[in-house]
Amino acid sequence: MSIEHSGKVTADHLRRDAYLYVRQSSLKQVVNNSESTQRQYALRGRAVALGWEESRIVVIDSDQGRSGASTAGRDGFQYLVAEVSMGHAGIVLGLEVSRLARNNTDWHRLLEICALSGTLILDEDGLYDPRTFNDRLVLGMKGTMSEAELHLIGARLRGGQLAKARRGELKQGLPVGYVHDFADRIVKDPDAAVRGVVARVLDVFTATGSARQVVKTFAAEHLAFPSRIRTGPRKGELIWGPLKHWQVLNLLHNPLYAGAFCYGRRKVEHSGDGKIHIRMLPREQWDTLIEDHHEGYVSIARWETNQQALAAQAASRGLERTATAPREGPALLQGLVICGRCGRRMTIAYHHRQGVEVSEYRCMTHAIQNGGRVCERIPGPPVEEAVTTLLLNELTPLAIEAALTVTDRLAARAAEADRLRHTHLERAQHRADLAKRRYLAVDPDNRLVADTLEADWNAALREVAAARKDVEHARIEAEPVTQALRDKLAHLAGDVHRLWHDPATPMRERKRIARLLITDVTLIRADRMTVRVRLFAGPHHTLDLPLPLIGGERWRTPKPVVAAIDILLEEDHTDAEIAGLLNQRGLTSGKGLAFHRLLVREIREDYHLTSRYDRLRARGLLTAYELADLLDVSVPTVWKWHRAGLLEGEKYNDKNACLYPHPGPNPPRVQQGIRLDRRRPPATTIRKRTR
Repeated sequence: MSIEHSGKVTADHLRRDAYLYVRQSSLKQVVNNSESTQRQYALRGRAVALGWEESRIVVIDSDQGRSGASTAGRDGFQYLVAEVSMGHAGIVLGLEVSRLARNNTDWHRLLEICALSGTLILDEDGLYDPRTFNDRLVLGMKGTMSEAELHLIGARLRGGQLAKARRGELKQGLPVGYVHDFADRIVKDPDAAVRGVVARVLDVFTATGSARQVVKTFAAEHLAFPSRIRTGPRKGELIWGPLKHWQVLNLLHNPLYAGAFCYGRRKVEHSGDGKIHIRMLPREQWDTLIEDHHEGYVSIARWETNQQALAAQAASRGLERTATAPREGPALLQGLVICGRCGRRMTIAYHHRQGVEVSEYRCMTHAIQNGGRVCERIPGPPVEEAVTTLLLNELTPLAIEAALTVTDRLAARAAEADRLRHTHLERAQHRADLAKRRYLAVDPDNRLVADTLEADWNAALREVAAARKDVEHARIEAEPVTQALRDKLAHLAGDVHRLWHDPATPMRERKRIARLLITDVTLIRADRMTVRVRLFAGPHHTLDLPLPLIGGERWRTPKPVVAAIDILLEEDHTDAEIAGLLNQRGLTSGKGLAFHRLLVREIREDYHLTSRYDRLRARGLLTAYELADLLDVSVPTVWKWHRAGLLEGEKYNDKNACLYPHPGPNPPRVQQGIRLDRRRPPATTIRKRTR
């Protein structure tokens, strides 16, 4: 022990523990650079030489394989700092300053804590006391140089990568559909099945305009999609499985499929908690983009079109609410409608009316962002009906040509899907045959290997069975594009209205047709509704529509029906009689219902029509009680005389209740001993009984 060292180590230091910190920056260094690890562990001998007992030396090696650029994720370093701050450490040992920290902030924080707690620091060069100025100066310079070294190494590596990337020579991981040849050039995968499914994804997206529809198409056609294993003993091997939505998006967004080499699409950011965040950069911030670098599956122009379609669909969730991919709902103008009051895109709400799902366009931006009221809401059916009429007039000249093109595309798609399914079956059968040969070639006595190969063979056979089942299922369900189907489509195309309203035409296809012609539709609601339709080509159109009925107005009884009820009441009909006459005329209520006695009464009361009773009273007819007082008889006697025909009466309801006209100068009298059926009515009456 040198005199300098013996002077720095005191009894107070020896009463505390010695902490040896061991770290390498990556697992690869831990495995391959074992000599560095042994040198770090050998520092325990230095601690023993300074006076610490072997049992008082604490080794912290839990940070093996972690970078020293930050304390995030380094539990061992954080434990060391905690022990030093609590005064448990007499000395901290590390082979180099870079073992402890490559960040000046972390390093100087440790130095400050060591100075406050009186903890020594030892590295390969010497022993330091952070409480002294000279030692603290040396340690500070070492920390700065350690951080600078890390920066310079990273800068050199980064510069080399950028230089190769700008020449298009940087070797990167390739997506499915591409491989490196012997000269590290990017070429298409030699497997025709892989090339076929990649091209199929791009073709289906071009046809449907939706990544989700690509996934649904692959699932409906029982098509598998490959993915490449990136790590492990099976690195580079292709595995086939169901197509996922994220796989479609990755394929569509990657410019590599357009024959372009790019570098710098993503920016890796490290947060304070040690987590890594990957952020996609806009194209203008990419480091390198080299077009026509290799053979692509699509042209760069088509790739640009795909990006615009994906961006428009993603923006549908933002404030501008641009058009989403066409869906199955009945709203024809999904994503195309603009509010005439505030200029924002209108959203769609669906509800059921008389068992039919109908759309309603709503401007919800102000309500969502500010908690205010809905800016505007307009029922969809009248607007969609008017726009449909406009579209059909625009479509008529092109209908026949479009129908024949559709049939050709259907036939090509069906043939391609069938070819891919058979290719997948052949590939599965090849793997099963290979697994069988491996199993038969193994020594039967070597059961461990034989059992493993038998399991592989069984798995391959199950894959063959599943592929064969998919082929058979698709063959049964497939509807061939026959000449009869072509003739039917051509015939329908001659009548665009029939084609549009054909139940076999999906709503999604109607929406796609609308988007081919319409830029947007602006709805302005005032005394009437103005619909401004902007077309991609040709003149713009302004449609003037009446305001749609809202709320109870839709169920209001038509005015002609109310007038007919009033006339029939005046013609001396009761509610039940009026209901029968209205039904004979084929009239219905506001809800389309047939009339009955109670419904007529409700309409009469709702519209304040004078009742049959009040109309008769207005004519001067008397009640039974009034007539009984007039004739000086009882009310039952009045009823008996009416039934016997001695008194006239007018029925005012369906229970045969009557009002009576004045009996005149010769009213009936009580006559003893004469039966009522033998009495004659008075010779003079005011009016003839009608009932």
